[in-house]
Amino acid sequence: MFWLSHHPPEELDRCYRVGGVHLCARCLGTYPVMFLAMAAQIALRAPLAHPLDVAGCVALVLPATLDWAYGRFHPHRFPNAWRTATGILLGLGLGRSLFIHVQRPMPPALLAQALVVTCVALPVILTAYRRNRRG
Repeated sequence: MFWLSHHPPEELDRCYRVGGVHLCARCLGTYPVMFLAMAAQIALRAPLAHPLDVAGCVALVLPATLDWAYGRFHPHRFPNAWRTATGILLGLGLGRSLFIHVQRPMPPALLAQALVVTCVALPVILTAYRRNRRG
């Protein structure tokens, strides 16, 4: 069931198996936490700006981003508990930046996250593409 796990069969070890369903370990940490973080900020009427937003939001997405990058070349290196933990941090970071974004589009925290993820992901994607083309 692709909507619960985006991994192909050779990467299903990155998922938890619940019955006959595979749940992506990182996504299981990311999405519930992201939505809970957004809901909590709405309920608590969190401020839309904080001096640590950019640094904090980047710091929170960095572990999952770096783990993903490392995992492209060492796919079975870390356990799913680690992926879920980095997903939780990712969910917190995205929850904060998206909370701000829905009220003030394109905040610096979200743009910084996008820049960091792009700077990490682009070289990894290009390197993996070159390796696959070579055979």
